[in-house]
Amino acid sequence: MTQIITRLAEIAPRYTAVFCDLWGCLHNGKEPFAAAVAALRAFKAQGGTVLLLTNSPRPKPSVIAQLDRIGVPRDAWDEIVSSGDATQIALAQSAIGPRVHHIGAAKDESFFTDYPAEIAAQMQAITRVPMDQADGILCTGLADDTVETPGDYRGKLLLGKTLGLTMLCANPDLIVDLGETRLYCAGTLAAEYEKLNGKTMYFGKPHPPIYDLARRKLAELTGTDDHRILCIGDGIGTDIQGAVAEGLDALFVTGGIAAAEFGPDIAHPDPALLSAWLDARALSPSHAIGLLA
Repeated sequence: MTQIITRLAEIAPRYTAVFCDLWGCLHNGKEPFAAAVAALRAFKAQGGTVLLLTNSPRPKPSVIAQLDRIGVPRDAWDEIVSSGDATQIALAQSAIGPRVHHIGAAKDESFFTDYPAEIAAQMQAITRVPMDQADGILCTGLADDTVETPGDYRGKLLLGKTLGLTMLCANPDLIVDLGETRLYCAGTLAAEYEKLNGKTMYFGKPHPPIYDLARRKLAELTGTDDHRILCIGDGIGTDIQGAVAEGLDALFVTGGIAAAEFGPDIAHPDPALLSAWLDARALSPSHAIGLLA
């Protein structure tokens, strides 16, 4: 049964590391949550390691730049692993071939320019081409998520399916809240592609590649792979499902993207509503919290 807590400190001594989601947990896309920053700082102060695990389609340097821009202090975390990082590795290992058709925004350009030195040669060999010349599709999101919807991409997705192209989805998230505005993510386009019987491959949460990469980075950072890891997130189908599949404890932040499901007091989810909602999804995270604090 999921235990509701009010502060990370209540369970923090049980863990040596946390994999913490960003949007909905640490920030809202515009500003950091002060209580969440304080909680991660306190976890680090007791000797824990904080790895930010995000489904952002952009690589680590771009994620850091975004966090700096909105004011998330660097002393609140130790390492970052993104879905973009994991997808770059797959692309460098010829998951779909070197000629890709990119579906995404200008803000995602760093995917093609910022990459680790060990895959530089392979990434430099990647070329972006029209759909009918591509080996596969790389989807980082909508070209303009402020006005577009998945329906705007039906024709393009039908063409990709007709050509038999595999889609690499660099962000399995379906939606995200930018302040008070809800936006579609790459995962929604991938889901629509699957409805058309198109083949998709995912590298972010809840899928194994991002967790494999996160564990490697954690081991490199700490010098050991012997960790008790807590996954923190507000996405039931990404953060929590991924943690459960990996055999890791999870702290479900109910006041994030699903906040409306658990009663009017975001900071204090209604236990009965939470239990019924989790039962309907056949998932039982070890803990839940209204807002990360």
